[in-house]
Amino acid sequence: MPTLQGKKIIIGISGSIAAYKAALLTRLLIKAGAEVRILMTPSATTFITPLTLSTLSKNAVLSEVSSESGWNNHVELGLWADALVIAPATANTLAKLAAGICDTILAAVYLSARCPVFIAPAMDVDMWHHPATQENIRRLQAFGNRLIPVGVGELASGLSGEGRMAEPEEIVQQLETFFAPNTALAGKTILLTAGPTYEPIDPVRFIGNRSSGKMGIALAEEAARRGARVTLILGPTHLRAPEATCTVIRVETAQQMYDAALDHFDACDVAIFAAAVADFKPVTTASKKIKKQADSQGLTLELTETPDIASALGARKQIGQILVGFALETNDETQNAFSKLQRKRFDFIVLNSLNDAGAGFQHDTNKISILRQDNSVRDFELKPKLAVATDILDEVEAVLKRTVK
Repeated sequence: MPTLQGKKIIIGISGSIAAYKAALLTRLLIKAGAEVRILMTPSATTFITPLTLSTLSKNAVLSEVSSESGWNNHVELGLWADALVIAPATANTLAKLAAGICDTILAAVYLSARCPVFIAPAMDVDMWHHPATQENIRRLQAFGNRLIPVGVGELASGLSGEGRMAEPEEIVQQLETFFAPNTALAGKTILLTAGPTYEPIDPVRFIGNRSSGKMGIALAEEAARRGARVTLILGPTHLRAPEATCTVIRVETAQQMYDAALDHFDACDVAIFAAAVADFKPVTTASKKIKKQADSQGLTLELTETPDIASALGARKQIGQILVGFALETNDETQNAFSKLQRKRFDFIVLNSLNDAGAGFQHDTNKISILRQDNSVRDFELKPKLAVATDILDEVEAVLKRTVK
């Protein structure tokens, strides 16, 4: 079956001469079996008529949040789509989306969308290279949006250089690649731990860490996209979990995470331990909030170790199972990571250092190295966490292929 058959795709068009390419893009997507809805900014309608696009898509084209026929439900559209493709995306639209400015139907649907978002920029070469534009691109990628690279050639200004919108055929190919199930992970069962754990001191205080769960959630989303069955065991986080594509088990403490992981470990093909599990917990937990006393000399907590989830499950590792660990280090990074790799029976370990700017907890980006059993190390540049997830799962696929051989 074609990968775009039955897919629901929104094309968002902003005001650029490249808007004329939206007609061919619409036709190619319809030919591939997709259902297409089109959004336009008011300025986009001066470059290509809504009538042309509504005829090609067989759906009404929306350019306003409200019209004579009533309110156009941007939330409903955002939930309807399997993908939102913004093509062309002008410098102005990129800036608005990066800042969360919601003054068009396109921006309103973008902010409501739960589906993958693809952005195909189009602008003159100097606008493309301006630091403000490049910062907006980085910010949008950090949000998890996927950039369709600009082309090089003659531009509307008469200059030549980067800034041309990707051709419609290239955009369709990107969508087909995205929706095509990956043969290495398709049908595989992946167990993934993510986020922090909170170890209670009393009903209102806890021992924890600064992990947000962003890296683990990005891994879960990308693994599900590749066709894997994902069970995500997720510690406390304010982030939205990918419950539409993954089985999400929410936990608070290290013991709860251990119990849930143990329940699902034997049935998994791949286990990825991305959670930042608290290493210690109080020996006792107060049933009521601990109060300061006027003559108090401070508070002493007796701590005990929490379960080492990766070590315990590594000891249960079966032939054919792949285990992936994470190491967040502040000193002797490589040495400590290699030691952890061997002790916990990982197939490879993902190392990031708090000494690297933009890496570690709370960031939208990460900078990793992959350390393998053969003592080789592959270093990666700083990337958005969704791109990092792609690199990690590419390595999982490589291990799977070697295991099959």
